[in-house]
Amino acid sequence: MAETPASTPWSIRPIALRDDAVVARIIRTVMPEFGACGSGFAINDPEVDWMSRAYAEPRSAYFVVERGGEVLGGGGVAPLTGGDADTCELRKMYFLPEARGLGAGSAMMARCLEAARGFGFRRCYLETLTGMDAAMRLYERSGFRRIGGPLGDTGHGGCNSFYLRDL
Repeated sequence: MAETPASTPWSIRPIALRDDAVVARIIRTVMPEFGACGSGFAINDPEVDWMSRAYAEPRSAYFVVERGGEVLGGGGVAPLTGGDADTCELRKMYFLPEARGLGAGSAMMARCLEAARGFGFRRCYLETLTGMDAAMRLYERSGFRRIGGPLGDTGHGGCNSFYLRDL
């Protein structure tokens, strides 16, 4: 896997059990910032409380961004529920404001896509929400293209923007 250069103010590493509570707090803090509250959003997904276990499943990985020993965000990949076996989903990629604008999102994206390729996926799908403009710009810079509707059965009925990328 790609290493984070020593000159960056943060590092990326696989999630550990000790990170579960802070990652859940980050997700539940960031999502309302963008209006992602209520049913149909990951904020209510019970997986949020045990991310390290959820992403220990086959062909799944979740990474955290940390600075000075403090976790500031994360992102992962897993098979697309109800989708083709060769398609993964970029999942639960959220960062606290202090991690934004530092290049951590681009580095996290690269790390996740590298893991997806390593698991043998040929495409990566994601769902997001109108208003997450910086995230959408990152997805497009990373080679994702907007598609007309959802794939698979993610359970995220509140999302209204869908992207796909060949790996």
